[in-house]
Amino acid sequence: MSKLALDGVIAYPVTPFDPADGGVDTVRLAALVDRLVDSGVHAVAPLGSTGESAYLDDAEWRTAAETAVGAVAGRVPTVVGIAELTTRGAVERARFAERAGADAVMVLPLSYWRLDEREVTRHFTEVADAVGIEVMVYNNPATAGIDLSPEQLVGLVESVENITMIKESSGDLQRMHRLAQLSGGELPFYNGSNPLALPAFVAGAAGWCTAAPCLAPEPVLALHRAVRSGELAAAREVFGRLLPLLQFIVTGGLPTTVKAGLALRGTPAGTPRPPLLPLDGARSEQLAALLRELDGHPVPQAA
Repeated sequence: MSKLALDGVIAYPVTPFDPADGGVDTVRLAALVDRLVDSGVHAVAPLGSTGESAYLDDAEWRTAAETAVGAVAGRVPTVVGIAELTTRGAVERARFAERAGADAVMVLPLSYWRLDEREVTRHFTEVADAVGIEVMVYNNPATAGIDLSPEQLVGLVESVENITMIKESSGDLQRMHRLAQLSGGELPFYNGSNPLALPAFVAGAAGWCTAAPCLAPEPVLALHRAVRSGELAAAREVFGRLLPLLQFIVTGGLPTTVKAGLALRGTPAGTPRPPLLPLDGARSEQLAALLRELDGHPVPQAA
């Protein structure tokens, strides 16, 4: 099981792009990561789907990984996302993340050809064997094209020494209950589905992997505090206020909506990289209204 103190809100930064040359804007990325850590998040996870990792070349990916890990500077754990079609590519990136100082890697298996269980197991085993840091297995069938069952996920943890954590993003709450059941409640699993934030915590999730702290850190952290202190009425109140924003950023595409929201917050992070497009005017107005509504209500303080 995991020896890494990874619990609570795990924040995803976007990857800002320089409007002049289109490359990774390391100054803005470092500033965003610094704000996330200062806001009180419990960990930072660069280069997930929110970070547009699928649209970065190798040099850009390495620049973003080094910049984000350096900006965290050991203040909280850093979990670097890796999503590669080839096992060799995943191993190379995992090794780079370890050298850069990451505390763990979050590995999403991608598939062009449909992979069977034997191939998935081999992929994760080779990545895990290549590094000394912990590995989080990431299940997100909507983006990866591979759906790992709770039984397969728990099997990976049981059979490979430094695979110690699971991130479940299928959007199926029953899978989280099954992960807890199969592991006797001992396996740390993390929710990656924003609209399930509250029920996932109640189901036993150790943490919530989310880009929402980029736009609204206070209510996100208040939700976690309320759940952990057992104040479920306060948790439901905060979650009810957060849910419209969470639904909006998911349905509108996380890089697109979060970058638009950061611009509305006065901390622009550039535009998403094509084929993604910036949020249009009508949806930008809708997002602005959601942020105003959220800002207009004080955050309940858990005891």
